[in-house]
Amino acid sequence: MVDGDRGSYQYVLAILLILYIGVMAIINMVTPSRVFSESENRMLEQAPHFSLANLIQGKYTSAYEKYIADQFPWRDGWIGVRSEAERVLGRNESNGVYLGRDGYLLQKFTEPSDEVFQSKVADLNAIAASLPGLRKYLLLAPTSVKILADKLPANAPVDDELVCLNRVRRSLDKSITCVDVYDALYSRKEEDIYYKTDHHWTTRGAYYAYQRLGEVMGFTPHDQSYFRIARVTDSFYGSLYSTGGFRNLQPDAIDLYLPRVPEQYQVYYYDDQKATDSLYALENLDKKDKYAVFLDGNKSLIKITTNADSQRKLLLLKDSYANCLIPFLTGHFREIYVVDPRYYSDSLSDLAKTSGVTDLLMLYNVNTFFGDASDNVS
Repeated sequence: MVDGDRGSYQYVLAILLILYIGVMAIINMVTPSRVFSESENRMLEQAPHFSLANLIQGKYTSAYEKYIADQFPWRDGWIGVRSEAERVLGRNESNGVYLGRDGYLLQKFTEPSDEVFQSKVADLNAIAASLPGLRKYLLLAPTSVKILADKLPANAPVDDELVCLNRVRRSLDKSITCVDVYDALYSRKEEDIYYKTDHHWTTRGAYYAYQRLGEVMGFTPHDQSYFRIARVTDSFYGSLYSTGGFRNLQPDAIDLYLPRVPEQYQVYYYDDQKATDSLYALENLDKKDKYAVFLDGNKSLIKITTNADSQRKLLLLKDSYANCLIPFLTGHFREIYVVDPRYYSDSLSDLAKTSGVTDLLMLYNVNTFFGDASDNVS
């Protein structure tokens, strides 16, 4: 190609690039911002508030870049196209999600910085100090990337969750008892204890954690024969399927462990100001986020009143890992107050005093707990 032709070619490319950017900018301006992505199952960034201070500190620019990335036209389609292209090229990681063996998607774990680690542990210890007189427990659950490490692609750069869990245990206030479920899960890793397309443990995985929890908390967990296992869907594509963008994978099934002799309880959702006699929102099985069948997803505060032969009352601070484990606890506590600190802004101390709770359980998965320094677990 002669210099003149090369110059013309580059000129045409520059014009096309400018036209593309202009067209996409116009589409972006005339298209209403989306609040929630069903395919990614998360809230999307909204246009940041402009201030001179934020601009000078670089916060506005950073927030605006995130906003543009989230609101990019046809974002959901582009994620799938990119992931499939990378898959064809032999790459097996996308957006922090690995495409592993046997159809498993596994979320990358990165060890938190010292600042984030100290902040998160300080939050846990502060909670313990603010709730004197309670029996206090912490269950930080390992995720599939640790338990099913043999499913990872060769040489995948993943930090060790177990090292982080042991460090947490050594840093906890002595009033908090750490519930270690690693061995209980690892010894059953050949079973379906984690979803393949979602970051949660399955109901079976939660059951094994519940067994260990009973040993530590001093109640007798029910044997599996106590439950009738009901499969409510076999077409569940979860959060890692959405985030990673990998396609042509088999969906997961969701099972409910239902007592053969039905228990009686009332579930009150403070956000919606509604009461129900079921722990399951079966209507969510018709939606993208089918995992929300458990307690209708994440709420700021839920009160569960049971007919358990017990005077113990539980305050449970949690992320969504707890949602499928909570139904196992209804036979052991008279009342359960379920709080998601990401959405709850009232005083935990006041709630504990007015409700007369006897036990505190903090239950998170280790990746979510440390994954974002902005999350408030206190």
